[in-house]
Amino acid sequence: MSEIYSFYAMMSRIKYIHRWGLMKNTRNENLSEHSLEVAMVAHALGVINNKRFDGSINPERLAVLAMFHDVSEIITGDLPTPVKYDNRTITNAYKELEEQARLSLLKMLPDDIAAEYKSILCENEDELLLWKYVKAADTISALIKCTEELIMGNAEYSKIKQSKLRAIEKIDLPEVKVFMQEMFPAYELTLDEQK
Repeated sequence: MSEIYSFYAMMSRIKYIHRWGLMKNTRNENLSEHSLEVAMVAHALGVINNKRFDGSINPERLAVLAMFHDVSEIITGDLPTPVKYDNRTITNAYKELEEQARLSLLKMLPDDIAAEYKSILCENEDELLLWKYVKAADTISALIKCTEELIMGNAEYSKIKQSKLRAIEKIDLPEVKVFMQEMFPAYELTLDEQK
């Protein structure tokens, strides 16, 4: 009998990791939903790069990186941002924990397949620009969550939304500005208003 590998079964557990744990939520968001949204936004940023700025980014690669960008949280859980970034010691320790979690997940694959996934789960020097797009998409996704909560009357997200808007303004990618000007306003519309 051949060995059994549990990587994909572990990946399916991503739906059990809930985000925004310290916040009151009108609707809980799980990590699976978040990862899909980040993947769609990252893909859009790649397409905008290619169509509007004569770039040569692979949007599909961006989408795949984004799909897997938070999988370490299957093992670590989602540590709330105020805790994760409270001080440098905690931040560095958590980054090390995330790296160990990614390596643990890779061990759940046969070696030949794990080699393919290592460049997806672990940031590498060759794709730092792509990871910058993924991080931008992650921030936009957080802004979308804040917007949805505020539309539902949940004022708990008002300061976080302002913080995310400031973070997005600092991102030095013209594609992000295009997305924010042309795509993001639709997230504030009702279904009937979206055309």
